[in-house]
Amino acid sequence: MPHSVAYTPAALRQLAKLDPSIRGRVYNDVEKLGENPRPHGVEKLESKEKLYRIYVGPGKAYRAIYQIQDRVLLVLVVKDGNRKEIYRRLK
Repeated sequence: MPHSVAYTPAALRQLAKLDPSIRGRVYNDVEKLGENPRPHGVEKLESKEKLYRIYVGPGKAYRAIYQIQDRVLLVLVVKDGNRKEIYRRLK
């Protein structure tokens, strides 16, 4: 059964700041997480929130940080953006 994909307000703001052509590709890659929240290449981050990281967008130069809530079939995108900036202020 597929998961729903939801975004935190911060993730939506970060997505909106991206160039429109890049934004579309990042969005499409993130939406695919609804079908398979643990695709090949996903990495679990060491954090209390049980976060995962996936490479997205053109050239895989962007990252999406997200939680998987299997009980409610939800993928919650916490952060997304350029790999150079994504890990700043990650709780």
